[in-house]
Amino acid sequence: MFMRSEKLLIPLQKPANPDPNGAAAIQELLGGKFGEMSTLNNYLHQSFAFKEKKKLKPFYDLIASITAEELGHVELVSTAINLMLEGSVPEADPVSGPLQEAANLRNTHHTIVGGGGHQVMDSMGHFWSGQHVFASGNLVTDLLHNFFLETGARMHKHRCYQMTTNQAARDVIGYLMVRGGVHQAAYALALRKITGVEVTKMLPTPNIDDAKIPEARKWQEIGSHRKLYTWNMDGEYADVKGVWSGPADWADGEELEVLPGLPDYAAEGPVMEESRTLFSPDYAPEEIYEIAAQLMAKGGISPLQPGDGLHSRFQGSVPNSPGASAQEGVKTEPNPTKPKKKSK
Repeated sequence: MFMRSEKLLIPLQKPANPDPNGAAAIQELLGGKFGEMSTLNNYLHQSFAFKEKKKLKPFYDLIASITAEELGHVELVSTAINLMLEGSVPEADPVSGPLQEAANLRNTHHTIVGGGGHQVMDSMGHFWSGQHVFASGNLVTDLLHNFFLETGARMHKHRCYQMTTNQAARDVIGYLMVRGGVHQAAYALALRKITGVEVTKMLPTPNIDDAKIPEARKWQEIGSHRKLYTWNMDGEYADVKGVWSGPADWADGEELEVLPGLPDYAAEGPVMEESRTLFSPDYAPEEIYEIAAQLMAKGGISPLQPGDGLHSRFQGSVPNSPGASAQEGVKTEPNPTKPKKKSK
């Protein structure tokens, strides 16, 4: 069972400019064979089918904890793609053909199917498939597969990093380089605990120095490359310490750490704005915002106010904005341009 938090794993800012073709490339990190959908679903289904999870709890806790983090990685990559797509089509009358340029983009699914949003596919437009999931029931074989999966994933991250200078993409990729390295090392340690085999020597990892990448180096500087999180505050997955412990030879011999819960740097992410050219959110945005604000008021939830220091998840947080009339004490003026409901 999983709990939801309205936070991204890392603070993320909107990029200065849209980059739809860069977003098409970053799709590989979401829906590719070595993408986050694959790492998530491999570990998720291995954890569901895990044999003797009580007797082998340190190894089960390892796979289960990384599974929970991978859910956040899927969200993070998807968010980066969406931010790169935002603003890539102009707001204009449909008769003027505002989507003509979108026809020349590498991934027209982003516009036609996703309404300016990510798709669960790779960089060539192939939809992600459950055929990418390997859950054999054999613990050693699964761990070896997972090590290989993380190795390929890190290689792809470094290649995609060089395909775009979009800052949102690079911020996400830099973080995932470091966290993917943690997962790679964790599966190698687990294999060593079981078999005594030094997998990293038998099968050297790609010669990728994350420290050369500014967006990755900053996470190393705060020790993220030697920390595992349980994503649980009740101590249910603390036995992962049996695997993730001792000095880290890739971190100057510093001690590995297991921490409860989630990283303290997780933060609420930016909000994608409407796109009327793409009919999103449609039907009549002002009316939807108004209805949502009224529902929140009935539920005792007030839309965020100016100065809260957060990106507003809700509309109607300033006077005269859509939805403002649902807030107690907020003055509003009649909106002469408010669209009328269509008659059926």
